[in-house]
This record gives sequence, C-alpha cells and structure tokens, in this order.
Amino acid sequence: MYNLIVDIGNTFIKYALMERGELRDECRAERFSGGALTAWLGGRRAVRAIVGSSRGDASAVAAALRGLGIPTLLFTPETAVPLGNDYLTPETLGRDRLAAAVGADALYPGRSVLIVDFGTAVTLDVVSGGRFRGGFISPGLRSRFRALHDYTAALPALGPCDETLPVGRSTREAMQQGVQQGLCYEIEGHVGRMRGEFDDLLVIFTGGDAEYFVKRIKNTIFADCDLVLTGLNRILEYHVHAEK
Repeated sequence: MYNLIVDIGNTFIKYALMERGELRDECRAERFSGGALTAWLGGRRAVRAIVGSSRGDASAVAAALRGLGIPTLLFTPETAVPLGNDYLTPETLGRDRLAAAVGADALYPGRSVLIVDFGTAVTLDVVSGGRFRGGFISPGLRSRFRALHDYTAALPALGPCDETLPVGRSTREAMQQGVQQGLCYEIEGHVGRMRGEFDDLLVIFTGGDAEYFVKRIKNTIFADCDLVLTGLNRILEYHVHAEK
C-alpha cells in the first residue's frame, strides 16, 4: 500500500509512490489524465494521496483522485504543516517551496539548511530551528536563455550545456557560459552570505536543472531531486497521524 504524491509544477506534473517514507516509483506528464494515472499504477494500491500545485489547478486533480476512490489531501495555504513559518505573506508562498522546506527539515532535523531549487524559477530558501525563515526568487536557467532569445533580435534559442569554459569564443558559447556561470556566481554569493548568518549551514540542490550546477559549485552540497516529493509525503503523514 502506497501514498500517492502529486506535484503539479509549472511545466510537468510529477506522480510518486511512497512507502514508509521511501520513494518506490515516479513518473511525470504534461497534463493530468485519470486513465493514464490508473494505467501507471497498475495493480498497486494508493491508500491516500496529496496534491500540491505551483500553478493553481490542484482542486480539479484532487477531485479526480477522489473520484478514483483515493482519499486525497489538497495542499493549500491553510493546510497545517510540521514546520513553523516566518513568511510575512504565507498565502503567497509557493506550495513547492514550503514542501521542500518540510522535506529538508524532516531529513536533516536540527540543521540549518539552504535549499536551492533549479526549476522554471530559481528559489533559495532557508530552514533553521524548525522554521521556514524566507528566501529568494529569480529567473531559472531556461527562463534566462528564453529571455535572451525573446527580447533580442539576433540571439539564438539555446539551452544549457555541460561544458565549463574560461571564456566564450562564439555567440553560442558566450550565451551558455554567461547564463550558467552567471547563475553560479549568483548562487555562490547567496551561499557565502547565508553561511555568515547561519552556523553549520547545509546546502541542498534540487529541481530539474540541479545537475548542471552540482559539479560547478563545490561547497559541501547535497543533491536531492526528490525533496518536494519527500516534503509532500511528510505533510500527508502528518495529517494522517493528526486524525488518529
């Protein structure tokens, strides 16, 4: 028997099956389909589910899951979580950011953690003393490439690369190294400043584009691309135990 975790991001929907806190299987889709989800589940039984969204269409998905006979928790700004929150506008705090914070606190209790999530937007959030302290938001890696193409007349549409060069020797190289190294310097600046604010700070990289930066930024960094899923599962279990 499994917990079904549904994370609706800006680009994809992620489905995950969790058992005793461990990730057993996951997949992603561009849009929700009850039939496709049922086919993916196969004979596996989800006893409960949680739905969190970064783009506002979680209610319909939660209703569809309930229609499939799966008791479902809809993760909203009013949902209680096992983490204090210092954010001044909690109603505007992204569900993915808070879920990642819950996941980090569950995995590393008692530690101060800086979570760097490389998605459509790059978010950096601090968890310390069992509380969400706040963070930073800036354009993500692919958003930066897209902006260069969309808001100039001649620059091409590009994506990230694995290569690190001291200087770009063509327009392609200049764009790739400029965007990726620029984001590296931005992250390194935040990490350095937060290390001055919080003792024994642990830095976690997560999100779809984290792979491009783990080797570029070396400073006691852990990569955990399933941090949001872990946090959503922790929130679901928190409500299950609260009901007993």
